[in-house]
Amino acid sequence: MILPLEAVQADVQADATPASAPAAAAPAPAGDGLRILVVDDNADAAEMLQAVLEMSGHAVAVAYDGQAALAHAASFRPDAVFLDIGLPDQSGFEVAQALRRIDGMDRATLVALTGWGAHEDRQRSSEAGFDAHLTKPADLDRVHEVLRDAAQKAGR
Repeated sequence: MILPLEAVQADVQADATPASAPAAAAPAPAGDGLRILVVDDNADAAEMLQAVLEMSGHAVAVAYDGQAALAHAASFRPDAVFLDIGLPDQSGFEVAQALRRIDGMDRATLVALTGWGAHEDRQRSSEAGFDAHLTKPADLDRVHEVLRDAAQKAGR
């Protein structure tokens, strides 16, 4: 199943924070929900994924560039990060490597969520410390599969 961009986008835009606004820290998830950080400079894509993940019971924070992602990760302590590779201030590869250096982030599941899907891109993602590589538009079943693995890794 492919993420239904247009179906969810209208709902997300009604409640969306403007792209220039800083992302707020999400509350702790209820039950088995994970703490997830979504990083994408495309506000519509980030907020759509946020809405889908929140509907699945996860606590989600959003960042629109690498520096904001690193700041959020240090305080939010996500179990999983969906990270776009093409960010405006630094590459997602650089952000992934920096995330791994943050105390406790070595156990987080990092997922490259990008339009770049060539073999070389996947290899580079692995070398940068990503646990998974998904191409846009992401298959929702694959997103949930990755999150099941992340929950296991987090001991939930």
